[in-house]
Amino acid sequence: MPGRILANVHDIVGSHGRPLTGKELPPADVAHWTPARKAEVVAAVRSGRVPLDDVCRRYAMTIEEFMSWSSAVDAHGLPGLQVGNIRRWRE
Repeated sequence: MPGRILANVHDIVGSHGRPLTGKELPPADVAHWTPARKAEVVAAVRSGRVPLDDVCRRYAMTIEEFMSWSSAVDAHGLPGLQVGNIRRWRE
């Protein structure tokens, strides 16, 4: 199952090469959301290291938007977080 890549979120290494904690999340003013950045945010929330409400405030996003990222990871893994793929799978 593709979504299993984030199953053991306590061992997730962020794009910076260090274990993922709330301090290593993308900056609040991130201008470009890559699939890896989205996956880091999903993993941080799933691990319990960062509350969903904090993530939504930090990135000015709705719970529904976060849940769409989380669902995309479960259904398609990291490729599910690419904008082009999201559009294709919704159609």
